[in-house]
Parts: sequence; structure tokens; C-alpha cells
Amino acid sequence: MKTIYSSAHRAHHAGSELFGNKVVPCYEQPARIDAILAQVVAAKIGPVLEPKDFGRSPITAVHTPDYVDFLEHAWQQWCAAGGEGNAVCSCRPMPDMSRRIPTSIYGRLAYYSFDSTAPITAGVWSAAYAAAQSALTGAQLLLQGERAAFALCRPPGHHASSAYLGGYCYLNNAAIAAQSLVADDMTRISILDVDYHHGNGTQSIFYARGDVQFVSIHADPNEDYPLFLGHAEEVGVGRGVGYNVNLPLPRNTEPQRWFETLEVACEQVIRHRPDALIVSLGVDTYEHDPIASFKLRSADYLRLGQRLAALGLPTLFVMEGGYNLDAIGVNVANVLLGFDAAPAVKARSIAG
Repeated sequence: MKTIYSSAHRAHHAGSELFGNKVVPCYEQPARIDAILAQVVAAKIGPVLEPKDFGRSPITAVHTPDYVDFLEHAWQQWCAAGGEGNAVCSCRPMPDMSRRIPTSIYGRLAYYSFDSTAPITAGVWSAAYAAAQSALTGAQLLLQGERAAFALCRPPGHHASSAYLGGYCYLNNAAIAAQSLVADDMTRISILDVDYHHGNGTQSIFYARGDVQFVSIHADPNEDYPLFLGHAEEVGVGRGVGYNVNLPLPRNTEPQRWFETLEVACEQVIRHRPDALIVSLGVDTYEHDPIASFKLRSADYLRLGQRLAALGLPTLFVMEGGYNLDAIGVNVANVLLGFDAAPAVKARSIAG
């Protein structure tokens, strides 16, 4: 399996964040990807490729042009306005407030942010742009006939919607890859999100569409981030009704129940009869993850990879969360090794 990786991710590092009631070193840091890459190489999973550059058009096919322009130029505008340190929004527009885009960089930070966990740094645009290109390169590999590819993206993407950032995410890499496959005549795509946190941004982007299915296993949003999306009754609207599947689980979920839920998710994917599968791969479901509570163990990720391979679909893994630096490399590599070790099979389908 080919891995797509860009060292441009190192240009972005928030440094610290507010977690609970304490300021701590940011959990989303360059060392995460360095650890994964080292394990991918050590496990001899396959060649590591630089991403190709597909330009801005595939990005603006998912994100609004004004949001992309903001993200590209926000750091320079922040500095020009006298801002010091990372740029973080300090207010949030509420439903009864004006939705006019402010001219002030401080106002635009609020307009395009849903929380304060994704600050604008000097290197955020180059890192996010490279991550999106990595996902697009992986999608192209599927179009060229590869069974699977791994886009080692950083920053992650599944909390970013078409016009807002948050949750460490700026550009929605999985959504950009999915849209690129649709543009290349794949009529049905499934996105399976196995990150601990609900992919609210991915859901929002495809919520009214029936061609891209979104299935997510995640922590109950009544208890965990992102709090305002991810409930089971959110099933899509219009043409998207039935194509959004949320499978929330309580805190401290054990592997047996998690894998039972994975079976439900896989059956939903099979019903959609997709041309390809995109996996938003978060390993913050690990038992010792510092910001999550599920109880998966390192060996469980081999099983996850094997189950995904049994779907028999061209599969693009897109890196999302996972914050235990001691285990993240092993856990991600185990998913890929489990997938590669499983025999290639033809996809089965369920009528209806």
C-alpha cells in the first residue's frame, strides 16, 4: 500500500491549547505524524510518495471560495492588524446576530470558526493545502487501479465544514477526496469515519446528498466533542435522507461493543453499493488516548483493517485523530497491515 506524505505539515504547530480548565501542550502536533511515518517505514507497508499538486479547484469544489481565501491569507492579515502569536477567535456569532462577513480579521476569525481549537498559525495554509493534496493523490491512486492507499494527512480534516474550521481541522481532506472521485465518474462513495469524535464537518458537507454516504462511529455528542452534531436521528435531508448514519456510543465503550457497531456500519456501506470507500481513520479510540475514552487495544486495529478489507472496495485511508504518541504509529500501522494481510475479495451487495 502506498502512503502519501508531505513534510509541509511541520510548518503548522499551535504550541498550546486550553483543555478543560488548563493550558496544555497541543495534542495535535507534528510528532504525531512523525511517529506514524516512522512505523509505516519500519513495518515496510509500502513506498512513501510526495503528493501531487491538483491546485485549488478540488478544494473549492467542497469549501466556499471566500472561506478558502480567508484561510490562505488570514495569517498575513492577522499580522498586518498587529496580532501577536497565533490567531484565535474571541467571539462567536449566534443565530440572532448578523451573518454579514466582517471586514475585520478579528470578525472573520469568528465568522469562519466554530471553536477555538484550530488557531491560525504562520504555516497553517501550507500544511492544510498539502494535506488536501495528499488526499487527492490517494484518490487518484484508486482511480488508477490501486486496491488501497493511505493519505497521511495533517492537519486532520473531518471537523471542517464547507465554510468553517474547528477541532484542529481546516480543510476537509476526506470530503475533498470523495468529491474528486465523484467528479471522475464514481457515482457512489461511502465515507466511514472511525475516529472517536464525530465528523461534523463531513456530515454537514454531504447532508443533503445521496451520492456520498457518511457513516460514523463515535462518542455520544451529549457527552463528548463536537457536542452539537452526531446524534442518531440525524439521517440527512432532501436527497440525502438515509445516507447519513450516526452510530454514537457511550464513554468507556469496550472493544466488543465497538466491533458490533462496526458490523452495523459495514452493513450500511454494503447497502450503499459504493464504487470506493474512504476511511476517516482516527485511532483516538485507543484505550490510553489522552483526550478520549474508548477502550480499543493495539491488536484491535489489526482486526479493524481486516474487516475493512473484507468489504472488497477500493479504499482510501485518510488520517484524522489519535493523540497517544507512544502508540499512534503502531495503531495506524496495524490497520494498514491488517488490511494488506486480508485477501482481496469482490464487494458483496445487499439489494434495496
